Amino acid sequence: MPRTRGRAPSGGRADALSREMIVSAAVMLLDEHGERGLTFRLLAKQLNTGPGALYWHVANKDELVALAADQVLGHAFAAAPRLEDDASAGLRALAIAVFDALDRHPWAASHVTAPATLANALRLLDRIGTLVARTGLPTERHFAVSTAISYYITGVSAQIITPHTNLGATTSRDAYLTQTADRWEELDPADYPFLTRTTTDLRDHHDRDQFITGLDLLLDGLNKTADPRTPT
Repeated sequence: MPRTRGRAPSGGRADALSREMIVSAAVMLLDEHGERGLTFRLLAKQLNTGPGALYWHVANKDELVALAADQVLGHAFAAAPRLEDDASAGLRALAIAVFDALDRHPWAASHVTAPATLANALRLLDRIGTLVARTGLPTERHFAVSTAISYYITGVSAQIITPHTNLGATTSRDAYLTQTADRWEELDPADYPFLTRTTTDLRDHHDRDQFITGLDLLLDGLNKTADPRTPT
């Protein structure tokens, strides 16, 4: 995020640091302590500097967490295989790489915003759009389809992953799903016929499989809509 820098702290510590170093250290602390546990004091101790040196590079905690989430997104983007010959397979691999990265860093999922503004989020959307353009889809539909896929990847990942970070150390994912399934079982089947017959699926489902199921439905629709001929 662009910001106006203040006066450099004394002692030259701002020169010894970089924004990338600060953000990388923040990612490690967020993985260990979560968003609530991250403080500038703790980060300064990790980097063997003073909190004032951090503010030379980052305006506040909100900016720091956003930059840290964008760094996680960048690592996922870099790790995804670049399948140039098959746009649909490339989109699928990219989406799964992003989900897996956010699942490894669950605090980041809710901070990958749409529309994209930070560097790696912008690169992700541009990569999605580039692949969509290779499907043969009419040009006038590229923006709508590309942003829809981007919103699915980031939004559904956040919807699946973020609730687990809010449960706290006292409630595991399995316990939460069991409690929710028990509540579904108590519903009247006449009013909730689908929910009452799928409680076992709720208890036993895998988040990654759930994400991929929706992704494949989305990409199947894209493949049926796009012109199968190679775009010029």
